[in-house]
Order: sequence, then C-alpha cells, then structure tokens
Amino acid sequence: MTILSTYGLLGSIRLVKDLALTKALHPKSRLIRRPVYIRGRKFIKLGKGLTCGPGLRLDAFPIEPNKVILSIGDSVQVNDYVHIAAAVHVSIGENTLIASRVFISDHNHGRFDGNALKDGPDTPPVQRPLHAKPVRIGKNVWIGESVCVLPGVTIGDGAVIGAGSVVTRDIPARCVAAGNPARVIRKWDTNTHEWKRV
Repeated sequence: MTILSTYGLLGSIRLVKDLALTKALHPKSRLIRRPVYIRGRKFIKLGKGLTCGPGLRLDAFPIEPNKVILSIGDSVQVNDYVHIAAAVHVSIGENTLIASRVFISDHNHGRFDGNALKDGPDTPPVQRPLHAKPVRIGKNVWIGESVCVLPGVTIGDGAVIGAGSVVTRDIPARCVAAGNPARVIRKWDTNTHEWKRV
C-alpha cells in the first residue's frame, strides 16, 4: 500500500510537508503533524521518536518557576486533538499510545472538597486559585479515544484505559480500566498470560 493510496493526493502532500518540517525543526521526533499548539516550551521535555497527529495542544505553565513540568518519554504516539496541560507535573512513559481527543491535566480551577470560600460558585472560575496534583502515566500504556485523566492520578505500566473513560483515581499496572469514573475490569495474569476479568 502506498502513501498516495492511503492518504490521497492532498493528504500525501500534507504528510510529506509535515515530515520535512519535523526533520528540520524537531529532528529527534518521528513525525509531528500540524497544526501543533505549544505554550511554555521551555518547561516541556520531549523524548526521541515522538509521533503526533494534528491539533496536539501542550500547555506548561509552572506554579513553581523554572521547572520542567511536562515530560513525554521516547517513542510515544499521540493521535489527533489531544490536550495535555501541566501546572506542577505530568509525565508520560515511553512507548505509550494515546488515541484522539484525550485530555490530561494535573490541575483544576478551584478546589471542590470541604470549605473553600475562594473556590465557590460566586467566584468566576478563572479567578479561582489553581489546585494541582501530579499526573504520572507509565510506559507501554494505551489510552483510548476521548479519555479524561484528572489531577493526582497515576496509571501503571502496561495499563489500558477504555474509550470515553474518566480517570479520577490510580490505575495499577497491567490492568484494563473503563467507565466514569474508571475502574479496573481486567488484570493481566502473569502465569496464564491472559487478561482475567475482575
């Protein structure tokens, strides 16, 4: 199968252009498809072999100055229209695959537990203080279409997050999680080499 038969004429032209720009501007990356939106570039560390679809948005605006707060490991593949936002720390391990329209954030505008006067409904959201907790995504993770990963979450190595899930709590390594909120539905059995229903 050729590039032309897969992408069509205009798609092939865009692909070749994006590949040339990637090699010229981001030589460590495999392919960066445009447009890409990056804020806070100096606070972002990208690994070798990054592949991303169009519409990737990376926002890094550290609460503590001069810290790398968004790190993406080697050979990570990110599909179309993914938004990753970091205020304290977001890390994504090597060989992770992220489907389209995924949102990953380590912060909220406001706190929604207990007594928080400045975070109440009478304060405009943009004026509420940022509350942030690190997000850690392990290596070899697969995050499905339209997943939301929220502040304070750790996703273990080799985990799979089902499409449309909202991850509000930690997901152990070698598990499949799905739902809103996401919960573990399968675990990898190292003895039988099978995904076992929980």
